[in-house]
Amino acid sequence: MPVAVQAVPFLAALGALAVVAGWAFGPWGAGPAVFLSLFVLYFFRDPERVPPPGEGLVLAPADGRVTAVQADGQGTRVSIFLSVLDCHINRSPVAGIITEARHTSGRYRPAWDRRASSENERNHLVIRAEGGDYGVTQIAGVLARRIVCGKKPGDRVERGERIGMIRFGSRTDLHLPADVRPVVAPGDRVRGGLTIVARAGAAAARAAGGMRG
Repeated sequence: MPVAVQAVPFLAALGALAVVAGWAFGPWGAGPAVFLSLFVLYFFRDPERVPPPGEGLVLAPADGRVTAVQADGQGTRVSIFLSVLDCHINRSPVAGIITEARHTSGRYRPAWDRRASSENERNHLVIRAEGGDYGVTQIAGVLARRIVCGKKPGDRVERGERIGMIRFGSRTDLHLPADVRPVVAPGDRVRGGLTIVARAGAAAARAAGGMRG
């Protein structure tokens, strides 16, 4: 499985540690560093994913568990908690143009804390898509102290495309326009770039018609 390039510094340091520990304490001395290297490879995994086809589908921007689906005056926020065992690659929920990329310094509250959205260090992207603006907020947690984002205003992104990652446990919020209907609930497990979390426009209307039928 492919591994994100952000893993390289960790692997290099652990490789050097394994060599030194093996020289000083014998083969077993390198064991902890080798184990940590395997964990780093697992954590930074970067699988290839093919988004499901269809119009008006909004995909999860991250792997993890939905912790909140909350409406406000401007739309709906879907919060996804990523444990250290989840894949930490963030993906675009829709196809569109990045119109805003804003990093905000802050605290490091637990990612599941409701105050994390407004108080923690975070990086916020606005993606202008057909039918409205979508927000993706990468939020640092207690362990996550490094937010990576490879996109800037003016960049075009495709649905399911990689937009960044957060290291070692975190949260990702998806902000939906007011007329976009979420189809997930707290407790649901989602996979970035694969799971449908909302439907927009004609897709939402067809789904509603199917449920009435």
